[in-house]
Amino acid sequence: MSTTSIFIMIFGVSLVSLLPRILPIALLSRLTFPPLMIRWLSYVAPAVLGALTALSVLAPQGRIDISAGNLFIWAFIPTLFSAIKTRSLFITLIVGILSMALLYNLV
Repeated sequence: MSTTSIFIMIFGVSLVSLLPRILPIALLSRLTFPPLMIRWLSYVAPAVLGALTALSVLAPQGRIDISAGNLFIWAFIPTLFSAIKTRSLFITLIVGILSMALLYNLV
């Protein structure tokens, strides 16, 4: 592969990666959305995060596992309580990591 084709490939990959991120901001930043749409859009990120979390906890190997042997469910319980109680991302992460570490080493 020549040096020119490598640079063209790097440029193309960069362009394909950046355009979907930059275009919506560039095109929509000057628009004002109705309050109903802004309210609806505020639920998108939590919904996606909830779906990803549920998938990771309930189906860690690609199939749904709601058994007592699923360590992710057991680690999720104290992590969820710490998130609700403290509302601190740092403390929630520490509790989740410690929960998984303890479960991996004890079970």
